[in-house]
Amino acid sequence: MKKDLPYLLCCFLLAVLAYGQQPSLRQEFVLQGKVVAEGSQRPLEGIEVRTDQGAYTRTDSQGAFTIRAAAGDQLTVSGSDLVTVRYHIRNDEDLRVVVQGLDGNKARPQAEVTESLQGRHRRMLDSANFYKETDIARSLDFITRSIEMLDDRSSRRELALSLTTLGEIYQFHGQYDLASANFREALDTFWTPQTLLLLGRVRVLAGAHREAIEVLEPEVSRKGLQPIQSVELFETLGDAYRGLEEISTAVAYYQRALTLAEKSQIGSKVPDLNSKIADAYAVSDRKIEAEAYYGNSLRQAAAQNPARAVQENEKVADYYSRQNRYPEEIALRKQSLQTLESLEVPAGNAPEGPVADSITRQGVNYKIGRAYIAQSRYDEAIPFLDRSIREAGSQGDLVVQKDATRKLSEVYRDRGDFEKALGLYQQYVALVDTLYVRKEQELARAARFSQEMASSQSRIMTLEQERELSRSKYNLALAEQRLTQEINKRQRYIIYSLILGLLLTGLAAFFYYRSNRQKELANYLLALKGLRSQMNPHFIFNALNSVNNYIARNDERSANRYLSDFSQLMRTVLENSEKDFIPLSEELELLELYLKLEHARFPDKFEYEISTDPGVDLEAFQIPPMLLQPYLENAVWHGLRYKEEKGTLLVAVKPLAPRAVTITVTDNGIGRKKSAAMKTRNQQKQQSRGMGNIRRRVDILNRMYGDRITVSVYDLNPDGSGTKVVLNLRND
Repeated sequence: MKKDLPYLLCCFLLAVLAYGQQPSLRQEFVLQGKVVAEGSQRPLEGIEVRTDQGAYTRTDSQGAFTIRAAAGDQLTVSGSDLVTVRYHIRNDEDLRVVVQGLDGNKARPQAEVTESLQGRHRRMLDSANFYKETDIARSLDFITRSIEMLDDRSSRRELALSLTTLGEIYQFHGQYDLASANFREALDTFWTPQTLLLLGRVRVLAGAHREAIEVLEPEVSRKGLQPIQSVELFETLGDAYRGLEEISTAVAYYQRALTLAEKSQIGSKVPDLNSKIADAYAVSDRKIEAEAYYGNSLRQAAAQNPARAVQENEKVADYYSRQNRYPEEIALRKQSLQTLESLEVPAGNAPEGPVADSITRQGVNYKIGRAYIAQSRYDEAIPFLDRSIREAGSQGDLVVQKDATRKLSEVYRDRGDFEKALGLYQQYVALVDTLYVRKEQELARAARFSQEMASSQSRIMTLEQERELSRSKYNLALAEQRLTQEINKRQRYIIYSLILGLLLTGLAAFFYYRSNRQKELANYLLALKGLRSQMNPHFIFNALNSVNNYIARNDERSANRYLSDFSQLMRTVLENSEKDFIPLSEELELLELYLKLEHARFPDKFEYEISTDPGVDLEAFQIPPMLLQPYLENAVWHGLRYKEEKGTLLVAVKPLAPRAVTITVTDNGIGRKKSAAMKTRNQQKQQSRGMGNIRRRVDILNRMYGDRITVSVYDLNPDGSGTKVVLNLRND
């Protein structure tokens, strides 16, 4: 079990790492927004924006920010003098944060996250579509406002959507050139297949069939279109080729559209496509195929809804009328009348276009009467024409009323009832005059309408130019900001590189210095060891001379006692021989033992005393071993030994400073000058070497450990007699 423990631990760690690397279930997106002041709409720079998931950013000089977030995250907007606002993110739509109270208000400004730009923009477009049929000026005003609200950072998708909606409004009112221009600009702004299909459709309606084909045919091979878009593409291409009277190509595209519509269960398109295939065959005088497809369209339209059935009945009835097949025409139109009476409302616009006449009961009655007249069945035609006139009058349909009145007048004329014919003709003339006046009014309204549309289009184009200029300025400012950031980044890289280079250089210098220092210390240690090795034999030699003196005098007891003390001294010296420093107390004990030996050898030459100030902590101070011994030896051998009377040797330890002591060695011997004069050349050479070793030893120790030791030697009296050695020792 213990053997398997490391294996199990490794498996556990790998599982933890694998779990930590699993992708998060959060669906993150890039959220964009802008922070502006209320009223002036001035962008606010430096506002802090963060999410509760740790993402953080600040607004740029344009007041804009970009941050990674997910639906459900909490967005926090704050500033140094701004009341913090929190907002729960619902989707990836752009946000607009309006800060209130910046203009002359003493209270702390407050921010409010308003409706998203996309939401307000779509609401404007919905309003434009709502007023498209009833109030063109108001509809265009909503389009203009939808473009005005887009700033220089708004999505190009929103601008393209505004232009596309504007094109659809123009298309509805028959302004095909303006519609085409706006569709093209929308495509240049943000390409979508739906806008392209709208452009192709409006070119077909304008009669520019070749242009429609050039726009749409390259999209046939495009992948990724939705089925309904592909159906519309094939249908519009079929309409374009039919307009060019290339019937076989038109039918081929209609067939492709029909097959895809049936496969994708797009039921609303199936009767339309059958009807268009029938129309194409009818144009090429292929009656059997035409009637077969008309039959399909009638059945499919009837299965959908009554209004759609009326439209298809009237279309097929028109075909029968062109073929002089009046009984079939009359039968279909009577079915339409029954359906219209059951609906009691107009069936809607015919599928040929948004400006086609509505299918109304007065219109259907008029066409039935006209079909009876074509067969010279006047008695049957009169009731339908009468109903058409009455219903047209009640509905204000002057066109149908005029045509029905004239046709009924002609019927009475052909029947010989000239009085009724004249009366109806006079009514016809009056209707023509009224219709003429109405047409003039409509022309005047159309002229005003054209002016309004031209003015609106000019305003929209100006807005677009201003927006493009603003976008260019914003892009330029953004480019400058990015360039500044890049320059700052490079400068930081250079500074960091220089700092790193300096650090590496300093580190290399430190290691070089430390290496040299270690070498220097090693050399110092070797030198100290050599100096100590030179001092110990000298001391031992002098001590052995003392033993030899006792032996020569046959003083065996003194020699044994001296050897005992000497061996203790040697043991202490050898133990300290490898140390750079020893406690001052041990050094004084060693000096006490040494002076005891020397005094035993020269008892009649000097007395000695070692005194220590009570305020000195001897254990707290460190001193190189055997540093003072040569000075004591010089005092005994070269100062006091040659003195005629008995001398004195004093060693005193006194405090010098809180972390320093002074040690004085004072003797009243013959002095340095007189002693030097009494020495032989060999003795002078040996002494100079001993004092030189001491100076070198102190110098090396001060280099290794700092200036801790200073030694000074003075003549005690003006005549040169006596010597005083002062050693100052610091405790570092």
